[in-house]
Amino acid sequence: MRTPTFTIMDNEMYISEISVSTLVNTYGTPLYVKNEQVIEENALMFLNHFQHTHVKSEVIYASKAFCTVAMLKLMNQLGLSVDVVSAGELLTALKANVAPSRIYFHGNNKSEEELLLALKHQVGTIVIDNAYEYHKITQLNRGKQKVSLMLRVNPGIDAHTHEYIATSKHDSKFGLSIYDAHTRALIKEMSQDSSVDFVGIHSHIGSQIFSSQSYMEEVSTLANYMATLYHEDHIIFKKLNLGGGFGIKYTHEDSPLDLPEFLQVLIQHVYTSITAHKLPTLTVCIEPGRSIVAEAGITLYRISTDKETLNGKNYCFIDGSMADHIRTALYQAEYLAILANRANEPAIIDYTITGKACESGDIIIHHCPLPKVNEHDILAVLSTGAYHYSMASNYNRILKPPVVFVKYDQSRLVVRRETYEDLFSTEVIDA
Repeated sequence: MRTPTFTIMDNEMYISEISVSTLVNTYGTPLYVKNEQVIEENALMFLNHFQHTHVKSEVIYASKAFCTVAMLKLMNQLGLSVDVVSAGELLTALKANVAPSRIYFHGNNKSEEELLLALKHQVGTIVIDNAYEYHKITQLNRGKQKVSLMLRVNPGIDAHTHEYIATSKHDSKFGLSIYDAHTRALIKEMSQDSSVDFVGIHSHIGSQIFSSQSYMEEVSTLANYMATLYHEDHIIFKKLNLGGGFGIKYTHEDSPLDLPEFLQVLIQHVYTSITAHKLPTLTVCIEPGRSIVAEAGITLYRISTDKETLNGKNYCFIDGSMADHIRTALYQAEYLAILANRANEPAIIDYTITGKACESGDIIIHHCPLPKVNEHDILAVLSTGAYHYSMASNYNRILKPPVVFVKYDQSRLVVRRETYEDLFSTEVIDA
């Protein structure tokens, strides 16, 4: 049975076995809290269900969802590989002792500095986005080592998600279209380059996807493409990376896939497709990120007060802001929240949860039914484990919150709260 991220006892929310009041009194607010047991179970679910007797598989954590040394150490210990998209994420993975051979370096516009760093640390696989990156790598490498490369391709699949997180339409900034002859020519060039180990293709059709059909179509389209290149150009594909994007439940309207069941259907479809096209055996990879960590995370805030406007709109003010919760403003994302210290009391007011940033758009939740709030109440915003810490900023010179891992009756600080001294650490004060 799946472990819940939180439970309610004696009118109070508990994350694992620790009350929110204990966490708030210990670490302050705003506070990012991760239920470590839920993260572990989600990761192991992918490892255990994305398996097939006749197809090798690899689960790669998409670290952009939540990238800290503690998180990547945990993924590494559980046996996942790691996908990074910048020098900062790469160095975080190395700091977490992830073996370079199990790091995939992604990104659509890697700098020369980043490519040199990847070559220096002998990163296992560089996922290139375009011909420029391939030629830049060969120029920088100068045949010193054999570099494993994958090419991100765009199969033109509509993933039926928000336009900002759909990544596989024909006008996407990511990858090269499989319907462009130049893409095929580039793959052929890489496969014939003795300084390169061309291992295969990568595709990611979008994020927060609830449609199984989108993934099935992705597999069928890519298998057909690989078959054409294999039979006509004799190109061997060792790996096929299907990306991630598995949706999670943010609100009651969301209907995520039954992942344990779907993952087995997906990998079976890969096997059926490559067998039908008479392709050599390959390794199929997926890159879950949000689906491992999002629902394991809860953000805790202290409530200051509430206010009713002239036209009857009720605001609830918290000590956080869009600086630590940008997704509502950025994606029109929707969230659920609980008055965590009075969790069983009936909701009687439809609040708009807003923060302290000097922006009208500083909204956390537009419609949030709660009891009448009091000063110092604790608000818990659910499913904030992915992209909240990653996208946090110092807008209005607001300090970034700390991150705490909770497991059973133990909590540990994995990222400390910023200080005002941190704000000036990169400034040249006497300039």
